[in-house]
Parts: sequence; C-alpha cells; structure tokens
Amino acid sequence: MAALTPISRKPLSMVLPTVAAAGGFLGMFVGAGQGSAFLGILIGAALMAGLAWVYITILDNERVARWITILGLGVIGLFFAGFTGMIVGLLAGWFFAFFIFWLYEGRYRQRLLPYLTGQQVFGHYFFRVICGAIFVFLITPILVVLPLSFNAQDFFTFTPEMLRLDPEGYSLKHYRDFFTNNEWQRSFKNSLIIAPIATVISVTLGTLAAIGLSQSHVPGRRAIMGILISPMIVPLIISATGMFFFYSDIGRFLEGTLGMDKNFVGYIKVVLAHAVLGIPFVIITVTATLVGFDQSLTRAAANMGAGPVRTFFKIQMPLILPGVISGGLFAFITSFDEVVVVLFVGSASQKTLPWQMFTGLREQISPTILAVATILVVISIALLATVELLRRRSERLRGLSPA
Repeated sequence: MAALTPISRKPLSMVLPTVAAAGGFLGMFVGAGQGSAFLGILIGAALMAGLAWVYITILDNERVARWITILGLGVIGLFFAGFTGMIVGLLAGWFFAFFIFWLYEGRYRQRLLPYLTGQQVFGHYFFRVICGAIFVFLITPILVVLPLSFNAQDFFTFTPEMLRLDPEGYSLKHYRDFFTNNEWQRSFKNSLIIAPIATVISVTLGTLAAIGLSQSHVPGRRAIMGILISPMIVPLIISATGMFFFYSDIGRFLEGTLGMDKNFVGYIKVVLAHAVLGIPFVIITVTATLVGFDQSLTRAAANMGAGPVRTFFKIQMPLILPGVISGGLFAFITSFDEVVVVLFVGSASQKTLPWQMFTGLREQISPTILAVATILVVISIALLATVELLRRRSERLRGLSPA
C-alpha cells in the first residue's frame, strides 16, 4: 500500500476550475431537463465555483459547508422538480461539499505514491473519470427503461405522477399484458425453443473446433480460426443476406425433395443461423481456457490406457467446463437477443421475442416493449453474473487465483 502523504492545501487557481467543470457537467443534465443544456452548464459551473470560493476563503469549515450545500441543493431540487429533484439535489450537495474540500486539502494524493508528478496524478484521475463517463453513457438507457416499464399510462415518457413518486403513477399492467397477450407469449415461446437448441449446437461444434485448433500440429489453424470467428466480425446485415440465400436453397431441398413441413423447416433454418452466430463466442472462450491447460494430463491418461473419448470427458472436460459454459451463455444471449438474421431467414411462424419488440416499435407502439426490455435486462444480468462466477472458478482450478 502506498504511504499516506501529508495534507497540503492547493491554490484556488486549481480548485475553482475543477469544481466549475464538475458543476457544469451536472448542470448540463439538469438544464437539458429544463429545456436548455447550455444555460444549465453556465449556471452549474458558476454556482459550484462560487460556493467553492466562499467555502475556502470565508467559511473554511467542511462540516458546516456540507450541510449548507446538501440542504440548499435539496431545496432547489424540490422547487424545480419535486420530490425526485430533491433526492438528486441532496446527493449532489453531499458530493460537491466533499469534492471541494477533497481537492482543496489535497486529500486526493493521500493514497497515491508520493513521488508522482502533477501530470501523473492528473492522468490517474482523468482515466477514472473517462471510465466512469463511459459507464454512465452505457448504463443510462437501462436506468431509464427500468422505471418506465412500471408506468401506469401508455406513454414512453415519465409522467408527473412518476416524477413525484406517486404510487398512482406506477403499475404492473405492461407486465400483465406481456404474460397474457397471445402474440407476446408465442414469440417468447419461440425464443425459448430456438435459443437453447442453437446454444447446444454452438457449444458442441465450437468446443470441438477449439480443442482441435489448440493442437500445434494442425496446419493453417490461424486461417481456420479467422474463418470460424468471422460471423462475429462481419457486419450482421451482410451475414444475414448471405444466410438468406444459403438457407433458402436448403429450405427448398428439405421441403421439395424430402417433403418436410414448411414450418418445421423454418425452425431448422433459424436454429442453424443462430448456431453460426454463437459458435465464435464458444471458440473464443474455450480457446482462452485451453491456454492454461496442461497437455501432460491427457498424455498421462493415454499412457494409463484411457481412450480419446474417455480422456476428454474425464480429464479435459472438467477443467475446461467453465469456459464451455461461459461460451454457451454468450451463445444463448446472442440467439435470444438477435433480430436481424431471423427477419431474413425466418417467417411469421418463427417470430421471436426481439422480432415482436421490433414490430411493436414500428407498427403498434406498445409500451409492453418496456416491460419485455426490463425482463431481458434482468436475464442478461443473471447470465453475465453466472459467467463471472465461472471465470473465477476457472482461475481457481488453473491455479491463477487463490482458493
């Protein structure tokens, strides 16, 4: 752990512009909600810089300044945006009161190495600010969708009742519509049929391909790897167009020559197309797991008389299982959320949940989409949490992290 450096107060020429920039950033969002983002930036920057100057040169008491800022911004938020604005104001007040004195007293250097230059310290925090901004940029749409799915009205915007946190403004009717509407349930069942089957095919073929390409004696394995993961790299619309022509010929052969049912053939085409999209994820995750695999274990099993199949299931598979399951989860998410390929390859009988959402946006503008989106987000989070747990288990099995 880095040694704690003594607190040294910083000049106003450094503190005020930094606080003003943070205040302008917050003011941009508040101003956008009131109709003028530029005016919000100016007011936010001026207000926070003025507070910082008063607190540092006149008050110089962090505890008093904290309560003044929290209560002041809370009242302002209550006046302009009701109870929700008050909550935002209280949080913003707590942050800026801490931020001003954190900068002024130099506490930002306490847990850093004492010999770091000013540029290095700036780069250290600038990198974290950029990462935080990217995270906010990515997570904001999800944070907007989640509460909107409980809207009591058939709107895609926040109602005054929702902003006031009035219970009358919230309802589960969009979720009830999803679970009782025949169109939504049929598309949901199609996704539950197509995604697991496509995942099984992806895991089987992708795992075998990864094991084969991990062997050093395989000729041209880099080129083969590039071809197998190309569906992940090539734009999806191009892949969908190629799949449309390819699977059309297969469909005509299955229907005309073999006499198979048209609806069943449609499911086959969609499943195979989604399996192609999922195979690259399985190959990449299993290949990453095989990097630390000790090949002497398989040779020892062969010396003991075990055949290739027994060696794979008893020795190799238990060790690479976390990578296999992780790849399968990614393949499942890819199939469950995919809409472009199924539009090209499938028909109305194979309408999946994302296809139904796409139709709902274009034709009937159903707020039930928000409830479905929330359900998909919850499913994705659960699957990604499972992937992370499996990754840690894989590291423990391979000795890369302590048990």
